[in-house]
Amino acid sequence: MDHSVPIMLIATSDSDSRRILGDELRRRYGADYEVVACEGHAHGRAVLEGLRRWNRPVALILGCYGPADRGGLDFLRRAYGFHPAAKRAVVVTWGDFASAPTVFRAIGQGHAELLIIRPERSRDEEFHGAITDALDDWHLAQGVGFEAVRLIGEVGDGRTHSLRDSLSRNHIPVGFHPVGSETAERTLESLGLRDPMLPVLVLEFTASPIVLQNPTDLEIAEAMGVTRPPPPDKVFDVVVVGAGPSGLATAVYASSEGLATMVVEGEAVGGQAGTSSLIRNYPGFSRGVSGAHLAYRSFHQAWTLGTDFLFLRKVEGLGADGALYAVSISDGSQVRCRTVVVATGVDYRRLGIPQIEDLVGRGVFYGATVSEAPSMAGKNVCVVGGGNSAGQAVLHLAKFAKKVTLLVRGPTLSVSMSEYLISQLEATRNVAIRYGTVIVGARDRDGFLASVKVASPGAADATPGEEIEAGGLFVLIGSVPRTSWLPDTVERDQAGFLRTGANRDVNDAGSLRPGRHPLALETSMPGIFAIGDVRAGSIKRVATAVGDGATVVSMLHTYLAEHPLPASPPAPGDAAVREELPGDVHFN
Repeated sequence: MDHSVPIMLIATSDSDSRRILGDELRRRYGADYEVVACEGHAHGRAVLEGLRRWNRPVALILGCYGPADRGGLDFLRRAYGFHPAAKRAVVVTWGDFASAPTVFRAIGQGHAELLIIRPERSRDEEFHGAITDALDDWHLAQGVGFEAVRLIGEVGDGRTHSLRDSLSRNHIPVGFHPVGSETAERTLESLGLRDPMLPVLVLEFTASPIVLQNPTDLEIAEAMGVTRPPPPDKVFDVVVVGAGPSGLATAVYASSEGLATMVVEGEAVGGQAGTSSLIRNYPGFSRGVSGAHLAYRSFHQAWTLGTDFLFLRKVEGLGADGALYAVSISDGSQVRCRTVVVATGVDYRRLGIPQIEDLVGRGVFYGATVSEAPSMAGKNVCVVGGGNSAGQAVLHLAKFAKKVTLLVRGPTLSVSMSEYLISQLEATRNVAIRYGTVIVGARDRDGFLASVKVASPGAADATPGEEIEAGGLFVLIGSVPRTSWLPDTVERDQAGFLRTGANRDVNDAGSLRPGRHPLALETSMPGIFAIGDVRAGSIKRVATAVGDGATVVSMLHTYLAEHPLPASPPAPGDAAVREELPGDVHFN
């Protein structure tokens, strides 16, 4: 028997459900998974215990709840302790509406992750759609499967960590092999690399594998060959800077409505939302959806509708090119366009503590919970933050780590985190929440994080701090808007977020024509719009970011109609037409 084959386990005292589920799963998935059907919950727990001892991977655990089995929810709650990384689903029968409140409450408390309706006919694709979504999420979290890219590097190297995170968030199947491992040594030997510059990236999907030693992002983008700069004479209706939820929504709507659209993204599709292991409150996804899957589907949707993309390239500046805008790209090229949508989002605020900053990539991470969670297996882990991103990170890490401690500066989570996340955190056995706590230091062992020092906010500067064992520290606090590439003429608030519409003072910048009021999402610079988290006053939710992306497209149409292209578009750098720029904008 191949012990690497994942398990799909059913445990129920309902003989009909056990037979139906067992037959359906074996018929559809039997070639790739071992399906185990247990007669009752005690039997199921015993089998799970044995599978844990044998180190067998468990992908999916199914329990039932209904008139014929009232113990399934308790079974699923206890199953978490045996195999926390497995997806847990409660199966109900169609029409048993009386059980709904109990089932929904259990899911809200984290006893199960999704609800599935038992199949009542052959080829029940709704049932199998739920199963395959769950298996897809499980495989993504495990980081197993096809290696389109092989990465070889040091475990604690910061550049290696950033490449792992970027590739996985961009939905590129990557296999990481530490230097010294059997696979790494065999790969390097086969490539004739005796003392390579690390990290080494091997593109396995090309006709002849492409080998990159310590590559830059631009070198990776060029080697991948997925996206290339447009021709110099190409003029886009809109350039979207950032491929988070708001930027991708803009791309979908703009391209579908016939606007020539370019999206530039320096890191990975999805932004911070793309790092969320499970978003439970996004409309239309009753079973929840991972940030990576939501981002990838939105990207693919925009791509098929005609959006051009530039990945792993950053926008470095914005200037005027006659009646157009010129967006400067980190590869040295320029993209010419009629409007710009700023959807760059925010970065997590740094702690700024030297002991911690020195350990980034070696136990300390800003975001990156999805890509790094498997490496936290069996460790004590701390998460700093009080928002939804921090709550989702804790729940995901708890599937791998021995214990996860959430460190919250304030006295409560209720003002910053959704209630469903708070309930799940409180119900998860290996999660602890410490209120009124801040990080004040850290201690390492052999160059890797070993513990963190904490204190109450008022005593942070006066006491040495309590020490908590931690093999991992994930920081998800605050917001620093990504706006440094924009000219100073684009108004910001005191925190650096971009002011738009009525939220800005028209008289201050004088950049709009007299009598012309800014559109609701327009900045102080005409034709430059801001959406999503980078916008002052925005609500930090995925759904509202997507709403911004949809809304701004109608404003793009309005602006473009008011500012038609000249009969003959000016050549790049033609200074003679600079006077035609709306509002006579001057750039630094």
